[in-house]
Amino acid sequence: MSGVMGIITYGLGTVVGFVVIATLVVWFVQDISQKKHAVLRNYPVIGRLRYFFERQGEYFRQYFFMNDREELPFNRSTRSWVYRLAKAEGGVIGFGSTNNTNDPGSIVFVNHPYPVLEEDRLPTPPLVIGEGYCREPFLAKSVVNISGMSFGAISEPAVRSLSRGAATAGCWMDTGEGGLSPFHLEGGCDIIMQIGTANYGIRGRDGQFSPERAKELAHKVKAFEIKLSQGAKPGKGGVLPAAKVTDQIAAIRGIPAHQDSISPNRHRDIANVDQLLDKVALIRDLTGKPVGVKTAIGGWQFMNELCDAINRRGLEYAPDFLAIDGGEGGSGAAPQALMDHMALPIAEALPRVVDALIESGLRSRIRIIAAGRLVNPARAAWALCVGADFVNSARGFMFALGCIQALRCHQNTCPTGVTTHNHRLQRGLVVEEKSDRVANYAIGMNKEIDMIAHSCGCRHARELKREHVRIVQSAGQSVALNILYPYPETGVRLKTA
Repeated sequence: MSGVMGIITYGLGTVVGFVVIATLVVWFVQDISQKKHAVLRNYPVIGRLRYFFERQGEYFRQYFFMNDREELPFNRSTRSWVYRLAKAEGGVIGFGSTNNTNDPGSIVFVNHPYPVLEEDRLPTPPLVIGEGYCREPFLAKSVVNISGMSFGAISEPAVRSLSRGAATAGCWMDTGEGGLSPFHLEGGCDIIMQIGTANYGIRGRDGQFSPERAKELAHKVKAFEIKLSQGAKPGKGGVLPAAKVTDQIAAIRGIPAHQDSISPNRHRDIANVDQLLDKVALIRDLTGKPVGVKTAIGGWQFMNELCDAINRRGLEYAPDFLAIDGGEGGSGAAPQALMDHMALPIAEALPRVVDALIESGLRSRIRIIAAGRLVNPARAAWALCVGADFVNSARGFMFALGCIQALRCHQNTCPTGVTTHNHRLQRGLVVEEKSDRVANYAIGMNKEIDMIAHSCGCRHARELKREHVRIVQSAGQSVALNILYPYPETGVRLKTA
């Protein structure tokens, strides 16, 4: 018996050895004869290790070599903070912080010597969007909300989980520019419908904005948002690769299936601020709902022109909210030239927008929503200190869904099922479980923002002001935000560029 096993083993070994040698020979011939890669021509077979390690290097760096505070766009410490909130484990850590508070740009909140007692704390009040200017104003209850992520950029179970979780947490969900799907409505949460440059989901047969379609959708949503640009790719329309344009997504958007979905780089009917205000007023009159504008900021000119036009034409033409996206904002797919180098980061853009509205006497008319890597309570509380009314996050809620920052959003191969339409990979995303984590994250964010406010001596988060936070400068010393960005006077324009 042992002799037979020996013969079988020897035979299998011979076959395996032959296959290995044959494979190496084929690789050698392929490598030395190909003309595209110099490394393979000079080092056939063994040169393949270079490409293997190049592909695998990002994973080795993420899990073995990077420190907790090194990775971008979100380091391990930040992701872990979000994961703990999503699991309702709280933001509690031990021994001491790994955050180097001497790094320039670090946020340091100003603790009050006599913080607010528990019995004196107040619930953070909701804010009304569009009050006095539309037939159906929107009562927004949560400070932290879900930023625009289209069905297409993210998967069906991801959208369903977000919808259910948002309903539980009492926050709103932005549809993104891909149109309103049944999955957005499944949970019964508040919906803001985004109108992108391609008018997906709200277009006629000619691809232009459809007033009739807007009226049909009005009763399903709380507000509309005109997207001028987003932080990840200002000047470039949305891009959904053909692999992610399924029959279902194509039907919702009103486009051909299995072809790249590429939006125009701007609205064809909006070429200046007056046309923008005309569009805002048109949609508000048609639907009776609040209408806002989402944009990235590149300087003062746009805000100055917008405020001047509103004051010239009247408050009834003003957008009911401005959603300001920092240049560090994310996207499922964007050109690196724009993602890396276009638009101001939220730390500079947000104070400019708030100050422009104060100078123009419009701050009480227009609500401000801030977005751009504001995924943890400290960053969100900073935005409130600057002057934002609400904070939007997309990638924070993606982490709550289970995103591991694999950076494959544009490849339809997301290993967690969040940004893929591969049903096998989507199977890993269980809606009942992930919707709870979405709710936990939103609730936890609001709770910890309030905790920061109480430590600063505020009764609730909406009392946070610029004097409650300091920003570390290059010399390692901090400066109060109200010194870096003094509150302007109404009617006095300080900067023009």
